Amino acid sequence: MKNTQSTRLYMVLKKVCTPLLGRIYHHSVQGQENLPAGGAILASNHLAFCDSLFIPMSVPRQVFFLAKSDYFTGTGLKGRLMRWFFSGVGQIPMDRSGGAKSQASLNQGINKLHEGCYLGIYPEGTRSPDGRAYRAKIGVAKLALSARVPVVPIGQIGTDRVQPLGTNAVRFKNADGSAITVETRIGKPLDFSEYWDRASDHKVQRLVADRIVEAIRELSEQEYVPVYAADVKDRMKKHHVTAEEAIAEITRSSHG
Repeated sequence: MKNTQSTRLYMVLKKVCTPLLGRIYHHSVQGQENLPAGGAILASNHLAFCDSLFIPMSVPRQVFFLAKSDYFTGTGLKGRLMRWFFSGVGQIPMDRSGGAKSQASLNQGINKLHEGCYLGIYPEGTRSPDGRAYRAKIGVAKLALSARVPVVPIGQIGTDRVQPLGTNAVRFKNADGSAITVETRIGKPLDFSEYWDRASDHKVQRLVADRIVEAIRELSEQEYVPVYAADVKDRMKKHHVTAEEAIAEITRSSHG
C-alpha cells in the first residue's frame, strides 16, 4: 500500500525551498513516471551536500535519507540543533562502524521501506572527491535484498557547480554570470527479486551493488573509478595528495 507518511519540518522546507531554488537555478527533472507507488530505494550519485535538496524537490513524496550518525551525536547547542533538524526532516542515523551497530541502522531503513516509504541512499557512501563515480558499498544491496523492494537509480548532474567539490561553499551563478543548471535524472526501477533468497550471500550483494552503481553512471555520465571514495579521501587527507595520486597509490597497494 502506498505510504504518504511525511514529517512536518520536511514538508515546510520543501514548500519553501522548491520555489526558492527554482528561481535561482535551472533545475530539470526527468523520469518522474519511473517512481514506484510503494516502498523503494532511491539510489543516487553524490557530488554535493545539496544533492539532498534537489532529490526531494524532484519527488512528490517524502524521501527518508540514511545520514551519517555524526549528525545526531554532537554536543552543546550546535549538537542539539543538528539533532533536531536532521530528525525533523526524517533523516535516519547510519552507523558506519560495521557489525551489529551498522546492521541496526540498516534495520531502521528496512522498516521505513516496509512502511511503503522512499529511502534515499548514496551507494558510494560519501561525496565524490573529484566528480567521478566510485565503487559502491554493499549496504545498498543489503537493504534492497532484505527489504525486497526495487531500487530506483538517480543521476545528479550539476550539483557540483552549486557546491564546488570538497567544500560546502554555495555558488548562485556560473563564473560567466549565467544561471547554474542542475539535472535530476530518475531511471527505471531495478528488480532484484531473483536474488531475494540469497540476500546474505556476499557475492550476490557485491553483484547487486555494482549493478546499481552502473545504472546510476548511465544516468549521470560519470567516469568510473573501481575503488572506494572514502579510501581515496582518507589517503588524500593523510598524505596531502590529489585524488589521482591517491587512486594510483591504492591501486599499487592492492596489486602489491
